[in-house]
Amino acid sequence: MSPRRPIAVVGTGTGVGKTVVTAGLTRLLREEGHDARAIKPAQTGHPPDDDAAFVAAACGTPEAATCPRYLEPALAPRVAAEVAEEDLSYESIRTACEREIEATPVPIVEGIGGLRVPLAGDREVLDLVADLAAAAVVVTRSGLGTLNHTALSVDALEARDIDLRGIVVNEYAGETTAERTNPDELERMTGYPVETVPPLVGTESDGDLEPPALAAGVSEALSSAFRDRLPVEDR
Repeated sequence: MSPRRPIAVVGTGTGVGKTVVTAGLTRLLREEGHDARAIKPAQTGHPPDDDAAFVAAACGTPEAATCPRYLEPALAPRVAAEVAEEDLSYESIRTACEREIEATPVPIVEGIGGLRVPLAGDREVLDLVADLAAAAVVVTRSGLGTLNHTALSVDALEARDIDLRGIVVNEYAGETTAERTNPDELERMTGYPVETVPPLVGTESDGDLEPPALAAGVSEALSSAFRDRLPVEDR
């Protein structure tokens, strides 16, 4: 096992914003002078999906992210490999991640879907996070239903003795009672600190924000207290 301790950005499901948070966190740490690099263990739905490319674009350098394995079907990695009739072993994914972690001063491993997504063989994303001895950050949605999904994800991490450093509620607008009360309720339910990231959108004339602007928005939203909880200096 590599002596370096990665940060794992994991989600309560698909589409919760793991990639944007990973990009913002990687950009933030790089701007602070750390040689941070995002590692996507496997990318499905490629093309067009390419989370590592998004992070690299957000940080303005290809050195900011890497992905050792791409699969075309937009499915869980184990299922995608089966459908594509490609070999995919858990050992190959884990070894590739350990190699990248060893070569990276501040490695950030981005999860794939939720924690129980099948990765390869009988192993899941949760197994990889545990085997890499990562410190986890959970990304979740802001609206109705997030309490249950987030609490179950926290339970899964705690059951594997994974060090959880905090929860990020993504696209938090506070427009409903559920949204406004969810951050405090999540802190009460889980005992972990909760950060909120607002919806990051351009003006009507600008259209969608580009990766650098999205990453900058995330890094600006994260508090200094959150940054201090990350395992950057305490390796």
